[in-house]
Amino acid sequence: MRIEKNYSLLKHNTFGIDAKCHRFVEYETVEEAQRVTEMLAADEPLLIVGEGSNLLLTGDFQGTVVHSAIKGIESALTANGDILLKAGSGETWDDVVACCVENGWQGAENLSLIPGEVGASAVQNIGAYGAEVKDLITEVEAVEIATGRISTFSRESCAYGYRDSKFKHEWKNHYLITHVTYRLRTVGAPLNVAYGNIQAELDKRGIAEPTLKQLREVIIAIRREKLPDPKVEGNAGSFFMNPVVDREVFESLQHQYPDMPHYNIDEAHEKVPAGWLIDQCGWKGRTVGRAGVHAKQALVLVNRGGATGEEIVQLCNAICQDVKSKFGILISPEVNII
Repeated sequence: MRIEKNYSLLKHNTFGIDAKCHRFVEYETVEEAQRVTEMLAADEPLLIVGEGSNLLLTGDFQGTVVHSAIKGIESALTANGDILLKAGSGETWDDVVACCVENGWQGAENLSLIPGEVGASAVQNIGAYGAEVKDLITEVEAVEIATGRISTFSRESCAYGYRDSKFKHEWKNHYLITHVTYRLRTVGAPLNVAYGNIQAELDKRGIAEPTLKQLREVIIAIRREKLPDPKVEGNAGSFFMNPVVDREVFESLQHQYPDMPHYNIDEAHEKVPAGWLIDQCGWKGRTVGRAGVHAKQALVLVNRGGATGEEIVQLCNAICQDVKSKFGILISPEVNII
């Protein structure tokens, strides 16, 4: 177990905000996680972090920050030929995807290169290119902070939604996640290439029937083309969630903007890309002080150098206001603002 006082969180947030916390605690085993629960006072401010790729710090944190360093990836073959893959919550998510693709296990490839760790995947319900991790998760193992007891949650009990789960609400700061188990397929099903510009990139490369490896390579290339490297320009990837609107609202907007992209959710709802809304408001590539909007992807807010968390929040608020004024749609941050 690692314990640090007055610890800089610079390495634990991809926005590059040099905030500090009163105490930093890192656990490497389930037993250490149980010991951590004994150290935490009930009234102490608590922040549980992974790589901080979905985090915006607006100042120093006057409490304890806890991080999982549990490693390890185990796999088992089920009776129907599927693979159950159990990963430590401190594993890098993309390493898990790479492991799946390398072994021919299908299901995680569209989630390639999403930053963060395994524990966060189960909290955030990460998703990209028509896939969400909730469709892979079978169970989540965690230590209850109040009691130190080991708990196991089924996918259904986590109540997953779009970038959402109970871990973000009623279970927030109640559990330390230790392991997540995913179900992958070994028997090939049609790969998901219909979302975004995946098919166009495959056509460009002359690939008619991609392998898992080829699809992963294409998705990685697309993400690298669209998203800035946080090591070069601080960011947390997609800052905003794509809003889901009622069909009446969508049809009214579509009448005004026939070229508006959209994705069907169900008979009553449609998803509209937040990046398109923001771009239409003229924000793509703009800079305000030391914060800005990425030139290639309007969903991404960036630290141009030395920006504070508050400056990025002010930029976020200005963008939300403009989208609401122009389209009547309220967009919300996907990023956890502390």
